[in-house]
Amino acid sequence: MNQSQKLSVVEKIGYSLGDLAANLVFQTLVTWISYYYLNIFGLKSEHASLLTLIVGLVAAFAFNPIMGAIADRTKTKWGKFRPWILWTAIPLGVVSLLAFKTPNFSYNGKVIYAVITYALLLLLYAANNLPYSALSGVITGDMKERNSIGAYRFVAVMFAQFFVQVFMYNFIIKAGGGTDTDSMKVGISKVMTVLAIIGTLMLIICFLTTKERVIPKQEQKSTLAEDLKDLSKNKPWLIMLVVTTLVFITLAMKGGSYVYYFENYVDKAELTSFLLPFKKFLPTFENDTSLGLGVFNGGGILVGLIGIMLSQWFANKYGKRNVFMGSLFISTLFIIFFYFTSPKSIAVIFTAQILHGFFYGISTPILWTMIADVADFSEWKNNRRATAIIFSAMMVGLKAGLSIGSSLVSFILGKYHYVANSKTGQTAEAIKGTKMLISIYPAITFLIAVALLFFYEINKKMEVQIEADLKQRRTN
Repeated sequence: MNQSQKLSVVEKIGYSLGDLAANLVFQTLVTWISYYYLNIFGLKSEHASLLTLIVGLVAAFAFNPIMGAIADRTKTKWGKFRPWILWTAIPLGVVSLLAFKTPNFSYNGKVIYAVITYALLLLLYAANNLPYSALSGVITGDMKERNSIGAYRFVAVMFAQFFVQVFMYNFIIKAGGGTDTDSMKVGISKVMTVLAIIGTLMLIICFLTTKERVIPKQEQKSTLAEDLKDLSKNKPWLIMLVVTTLVFITLAMKGGSYVYYFENYVDKAELTSFLLPFKKFLPTFENDTSLGLGVFNGGGILVGLIGIMLSQWFANKYGKRNVFMGSLFISTLFIIFFYFTSPKSIAVIFTAQILHGFFYGISTPILWTMIADVADFSEWKNNRRATAIIFSAMMVGLKAGLSIGSSLVSFILGKYHYVANSKTGQTAEAIKGTKMLISIYPAITFLIAVALLFFYEINKKMEVQIEADLKQRRTN
């Protein structure tokens, strides 16, 4: 490995576009899948919950490990992982569009259609994003460069998140011409068409601008059984698998609940009064609920970008584990704080979201770069590199967390007797449920993740040792 491990700005930006594209899909699933199936597509809460849970868990524990094994054994002139970004670009865009179309079928027909399109979407997302994520482990062996591309990558993620969480609700209303169910069906279909085209083009650019530099030894050969045996003994991998699952349960649960929180809990008169200054700068929002949701999410995302930009400095100085654990814990405190806010305390609600966004932003890129470190740890311990199957921990955790979190939104709303598109308003119990879904319930999984990180052994000292030892081995 005698080539430079330094990356150009063009390559870092090109790589980040892959996650921008993928997150136009992923952030839509996190934020809108429960709302879409319940309020637009028309599924019952128990069916929406089972659909997202069962299909999602099958995708997590079947699609991802298989895809990791296949990607590690892919051999082309473009490398192991880059080709998958190209091969899946168009199919992922097409299925993203189909998954958010509402066909004129019977109820049972719609359930079957939803199962098929959701499964295909998760399959193609795995075939695209797992190799993309693994690419970060072989695009460079330099830890500081790896931290740098992590920061670039998650600035792109935050842009995707910003669009989906700030503007998408309003764009759906505009594109469909109203807030009734039929209008929302038309609106979300039009918006997803545009996102699918943009995402496909970005994935192609990502493929064209990146390069794989960390090449496994030519004589390295390992069976899938050997790779799995290595994983079973890899304690940091096991911990990151569980931590990733817990983190994405929280993200899916609270992200998918904000629209219910603004529609049913936040006081409309106080929100209107609070939003008056914003209407001068954002006059195109259709109503105060969409504007309030947009400003709420946007504030958290924008300060999250500041956290992301500071993340690399903190990680280089104090080590990834310590910074990840500390920032995740502090961000959780502000999630819990939502439980104690009243519907009329609009300024307090928005401030809590901004502070949560800042501290969670610090943790965002570190989670992914820690997985690349786990791949190095595995090579360091076993003298064999299996990058993609290591990264399957992230994808298994991501899919499992998304599935469980989205399923919990529908399930918990059902338990609190939420009625989709109710003409008479929600009961006090249902309104309490929307409050719990963005406060106490998501805080539990974050706190468990923080506790698990105490047992993660790759600290700052070990990071330096692993990097130096692997650099020496590869040079030799």
